[in-house]
Amino acid sequence: MQIEQTPLPGVLILTPARFGDDRGFFSECWNRKGLAGQGIDLDFVQDNHSMSVAVNTLRGLHFQAPPHAQDKLVRCGQGALFDVAVDIRKGSPTYGAWFGVELTAENGRQMLVPRGFLHGFATRAERTEILYKCTDYYAPDSDGAVHWDSCGIDWGLSGAPVLSGKDAGAGPLADFDSPFVWEG
Repeated sequence: MQIEQTPLPGVLILTPARFGDDRGFFSECWNRKGLAGQGIDLDFVQDNHSMSVAVNTLRGLHFQAPPHAQDKLVRCGQGALFDVAVDIRKGSPTYGAWFGVELTAENGRQMLVPRGFLHGFATRAERTEILYKCTDYYAPDSDGAVHWDSCGIDWGLSGAPVLSGKDAGAGPLADFDSPFVWEG
């Protein structure tokens, strides 16, 4: 497993090795023991899978507040997406900074989004599927969102975003009182 640091401490790109032949490929996307030996020791309890029909579908920016905060390991199962993390830890030297990466079915890359970061993505292909592991269960009372265009993210959209009502109505980062604190 190749592990890349990003400009946001804790946000990582994990690229599993692929072993292929004329039938296709095999890839081990997560190995708790192997990654714990490299300092990534997470206990995932829930796997999620969503499919977005249209190009420019934008989902986010989402978070789940403590006590149900989640680390997420995100990958693309079909199609292509631009995946984004935004630091929302009060006191962090990178508060409000974002990082994005292309995740595709072909490149096999995954992004680790730690708790204390907003998460969102925009689709680049029709029928794009996103799969992600979470370290806590979904808790509706801890669910929150920040408006997708309030963080200065260059989403690279080719048209108007396709949004949910929740995402369209979310408040801006400037008015957001984050429940997360940087622990230095």
